[in-house]
Amino acid sequence: MNVVLTHAYYLYEDDKEQKIMRPYAPLGLLYISSYLNKNKIENHVYDSTFYSFQEQLEFIEEKKPKAIAIYTNLMTKINVIKLIKKLKTNTKLRGLKIILGGPDVTYNCENYLKAGADFLVIGEGEQTTLELCSAIFNNKSYNTIQGIAFLLDEKVIKTAPRVKIKDLTDLPLPNREAIPVYKYLQTWKKHHGQSSMTVSTQRGCPYTCKWCSTAVYGQSYRRRSASLVAQELKLLKNRYQPDSIWFVDDVFTVSHKWIKSFHEEVIKQDAIIPFECITRAERLTDEVLQLLKEAGCSRIWIGAESGSQKIVDAMDRRVDINVVKAAIQKTNALGVETGTFIMVGYPGEEEEDIYETVRYLKAANPTHFTITVAYPIKGTSLYNEIEKNITIQPDWKTTTDRDIDFKRTYSRKYYDYAVKYVVNEVNSAKGNTFLSYSKLKLKSIAAQIGMRLYK
Repeated sequence: MNVVLTHAYYLYEDDKEQKIMRPYAPLGLLYISSYLNKNKIENHVYDSTFYSFQEQLEFIEEKKPKAIAIYTNLMTKINVIKLIKKLKTNTKLRGLKIILGGPDVTYNCENYLKAGADFLVIGEGEQTTLELCSAIFNNKSYNTIQGIAFLLDEKVIKTAPRVKIKDLTDLPLPNREAIPVYKYLQTWKKHHGQSSMTVSTQRGCPYTCKWCSTAVYGQSYRRRSASLVAQELKLLKNRYQPDSIWFVDDVFTVSHKWIKSFHEEVIKQDAIIPFECITRAERLTDEVLQLLKEAGCSRIWIGAESGSQKIVDAMDRRVDINVVKAAIQKTNALGVETGTFIMVGYPGEEEEDIYETVRYLKAANPTHFTITVAYPIKGTSLYNEIEKNITIQPDWKTTTDRDIDFKRTYSRKYYDYAVKYVVNEVNSAKGNTFLSYSKLKLKSIAAQIGMRLYK
């Protein structure tokens, strides 16, 4: 008996991602796979990223699993539901138990179960998936397994929450041998000139940003030892020779003690690989910046979300926007690239806040910035705040949380133009030639006109 671990992301169906071409391996599934291997549960990973829906179905039919565990999130939900429907009606897979896990299941239990899932894994997946598969394989009761949900007489039953793994050193390294790593490396190399892989050093986040989901790892902070992380980097360096590493942690420099240890270990173990990470501005001292640079850091993403202190406070970010600006400037001065994240359309945001954001970005001058219109993820404080003001609540099965809209200061169309305004106005200040400056400035003016029309 075996279980297939898979997801429902297909790169070649994603027109937007095909322009970006920065795919990363499904690290969560690979952690579960290695944990099942450690406990002698036969499992097969099908990483659908570079394959088609039909190829995925053929793989599942060939393996004839007793159970299939599918990772789902708000971006892949629609494909996951399509996959469930197909599996449920496949006569070659009679008796197959469908398990779902990932951040989107925690606050959508009834929807996913009524869409055809037999079980949901809520929270961390390793121990729960192991216990659930063992119960399914041996026809034993699953009622006392922590961290699952299922239907009983059309009612959603949730068992006691899974206690989080205290010591992450209990987890074996992710089972990267189960997927075609070379396809990721080749894709990055072809489109960006250098390859990239992901590494996780911590789980959970102790901060309280209202828009952020903590549905899987919770508001916690648990971390692998710096020595083990350096060992993993050394292994990747020897086996795959990636040009860079993306640390997927929420706040990489949350512990300065850990950063010092990490710095020592990567040098001692000859494990330095250029890397980028995300962190908070107030956790970047001059000493930490220097340690990061010496450990191979090539880019730091420093969260801001807005240039308006009023909006940063409304998000419960608990950071001074001037501290963020100074951190970006100091990092730039050290020769390390910077990135930051911006959202517009947050509740209470007014036009002056958007202009403040533009002034902030021009002064901070990050190497890169991304921008989006704020959207509420179910289960977050932001969602709870705006729930009574939702204006568009589309059909759950065919849309994602990104499609939910709520009453904002201005119309949704206004914020679409605001995104264009911020991008072109900030980039015009970076224009290297008069021609590029003029083009971007004209686009900025056009976007401002759009904002006025839809205000």
